[in-house]
Amino acid sequence: MRHDDPRLPTSPGFWRSPVRGTWFTSVLGLVLLAGITVLFVTGLLSYAAYNPDLAAVNDQTPDKGILGFYLFAWPTNPSWLYRATQGLHVTLGITLIPVLLAKLWSVVPKLFTLPPARSLAHALERISLLLLVGGGLFEFTTGVLNVQLDYLFPGSFYPLHFYGAWVFFAAFLAHAALKTPAALRAVRERRQDEAELAPPRPDAPTVSRRGALRFVSGASLLLLVTTAGQSIGGALRRTALLAPHGGADPGSGPNGFQINKTAAYAGVDPKETGEEAWRLVVTGPDGRTVRLSRPELLRLPQHSAALPIACVEGWSTADQWWRGVRLRDLAALVGYDDDPPDVLVESLQRHGAFRRGALRANQVADPRSLLALQVNGEDLSPDHGYPARVIVPAAPGVLNTKWVARMTFGDL
Repeated sequence: MRHDDPRLPTSPGFWRSPVRGTWFTSVLGLVLLAGITVLFVTGLLSYAAYNPDLAAVNDQTPDKGILGFYLFAWPTNPSWLYRATQGLHVTLGITLIPVLLAKLWSVVPKLFTLPPARSLAHALERISLLLLVGGGLFEFTTGVLNVQLDYLFPGSFYPLHFYGAWVFFAAFLAHAALKTPAALRAVRERRQDEAELAPPRPDAPTVSRRGALRFVSGASLLLLVTTAGQSIGGALRRTALLAPHGGADPGSGPNGFQINKTAAYAGVDPKETGEEAWRLVVTGPDGRTVRLSRPELLRLPQHSAALPIACVEGWSTADQWWRGVRLRDLAALVGYDDDPPDVLVESLQRHGAFRRGALRANQVADPRSLLALQVNGEDLSPDHGYPARVIVPAAPGVLNTKWVARMTFGDL
């Protein structure tokens, strides 16, 4: 068969939908231009929130090189910062899925155009399109799987999503630089067709282009409504049907709020957390060490803070009322009376990522940063980190280490 045979996708006659056209594609492209830019920026902020350049235990993407040029010490104010940026990242990403799919559908005939390269410039454009389409599908797919806690892809989510984002966004910027001026003209002038997008022999229309856009918008709105509640919380959490923590709060009472890992999943043996067995080991300069039982911790000055927990999957809790010992007071016990340093926190957790986590000096110094012993007026439950857990304002959930066993203060 010849490549222009209408039975083949390489032929313009194969594609018959009258919805395809410059105006339709341009509207979708401009929406993605704004949305994906926000996704990229909030994704970079999410990575920075882990303080990956502080210690190797925080860095799930080694050898990032110059891609970490923008990293900065993650702040503790406002306390809901990570909750807002990561909630926006995940919710917007899911909401844009219908727009992305519609945009790919609108330009799919161009992917089959022959010859594959008419010139060097055309060849470069086709390569950038492959990176753009492949990168976009990869980033959205891995992101959705991570939100659903389904790790079907090989390797760790963190480096895959991080490096994939840079490849995708580089191709996206190149494509935007080439196409945005034309897209703006098409929308402004309401140009409907162009030979390379509109079919030469369209079928009879069953829906208008505006109707198709309304359908895409409705699909995005549906995804927004069934996702956003996981990061907003309250009564809206029940509407988050697509989110892993979108149902009713687990359990009831003061400890009845969201978790990612149970004590059993983390391999925490109840015998290790009993009052007779468990001791918190706090280490400072020159090996100075203090060992504290839970009753001894309770006899230290107790402080309270209302803080949420927010996770990379986009879910977050409402503010919970935590009570325990300030991290900076623990640092003072081992010799850091004035300016507390960084701290390495180690958990009883047996397996999985972030069994250890590092916190910066500014996080340790914040008066709301606690080694929490109680929440909402009751002792922590085993699944919320009994006998003690870290809670730090604006930190990703995995850095709020549960089942704390050891804290080592000093420059990391």
